Amino acid sequence: MTTIKERYESVQQRIADAAARVGRTDPVHLVAVTKYASVDEVRQLVDLGHLDFGESRLQHFTQLSAQIEEYVARKKELKEPTSSESIRWHFIGHLQRNKCRRVLPLSRLIHSVDSLRIAEEIQEIAQKKNLTIECLLQANISGERQKTGIAPPAVSYLLEQIESMPNVVPRGMMCMAPFSENPEDSRSVFSRCYELFEEMQGEEVSGEAFNILSMGMSNDFEVAIECGANVVRVGSALFDQENTTTQSEPLTETTS
Repeated sequence: MTTIKERYESVQQRIADAAARVGRTDPVHLVAVTKYASVDEVRQLVDLGHLDFGESRLQHFTQLSAQIEEYVARKKELKEPTSSESIRWHFIGHLQRNKCRRVLPLSRLIHSVDSLRIAEEIQEIAQKKNLTIECLLQANISGERQKTGIAPPAVSYLLEQIESMPNVVPRGMMCMAPFSENPEDSRSVFSRCYELFEEMQGEEVSGEAFNILSMGMSNDFEVAIECGANVVRVGSALFDQENTTTQSEPLTETTS
């Protein structure tokens, strides 16, 4: 059995090693995916100074974020050591229009804008709530029917349309590779997404803020880094999936 601290340090080292292999010196940010995490495990990562957490399920997201924010506030009230920065919550799942109203106020970054329709919904809600929403455009590089995402040739068009939405700020791109036991199977997808990301950076409508490339999960994040990812989304390599029920404050998932 390994501890959260040991797994966290191992993932951080693997990130550093992958970057070093291709001579990268720019930072690679780790988003800890909490889908399989208990409240106590997330608290432990917070105590280690980690700030970026990702969720894909609305009910779990709302409950967990509230509990963690309360935990951080209590630590500050008791003057216990904690980061002066706020927790940054990332929504990484497929975003449905009927869930936008609840997801947007909680999220620092939306990873999964996959259509003009969802971008328009985000703009409408953000304008009413006086919010500025930063997002990534999710591309379906592999062309899998079961995966959401924009077809690569349509990414430029969506970026142009978002330019007219003052409350939506495109920060970059995200993609998912087909799952495989062999991480190398993801390389061609990640390489193509990086090429597309660079192409979009060259578009006038992308702007200087278009600088995030979110690729790679627990099974292939090292390959993603080698291909240019500067954000990786890691869950099972950090959290013990066999122990998800041993949490001091249970989370329940309901249909939303």
